[in-house]
Amino acid sequence: MQITRQAEYAIRIMLELATLPTGKGTQSKVIAEKRKVPDKFLQKTIQILVRTGYVATKRGTMGGVKLAVTPESVTIADVITAIEGKVFISPCLCEGFFCGNKEKCQVTKILQRAQNALLDELSKETLADLVRNEGRDEVECLVDLESISAADNK
Repeated sequence: MQITRQAEYAIRIMLELATLPTGKGTQSKVIAEKRKVPDKFLQKTIQILVRTGYVATKRGTMGGVKLAVTPESVTIADVITAIEGKVFISPCLCEGFFCGNKEKCQVTKILQRAQNALLDELSKETLADLVRNEGRDEVECLVDLESISAADNK
């Protein structure tokens, strides 16, 4: 399983919004600049976060983007699930996947434990925890997708 760029950008967007005072928003271009989210991903990702109820938007000169939930109620697992859907590290763990060996398969049992551990870890801390732990203006994502993308293209 690999987290997509869109999920990474969604995490960046949500972290930026979590730094704002409760009920306050900001312009999407500010998020793009501060969190290095490309325009082609920004609006689409915000729309998905709106549809899932995590973000609210308002058009116009006084408009912007803000959290529709409290930062204390959202984890990284929630954001990834909002973008990707339910997380599965193997097709054999997907709901509705049929395998005649599923009940006896030792590998499936190990993969299930690994998936549970991954989801547990991604659910341990909320956006509020992450912002508080790193400092209001210092929350940075661990992965610099632009440098990875540049390295992949070499």
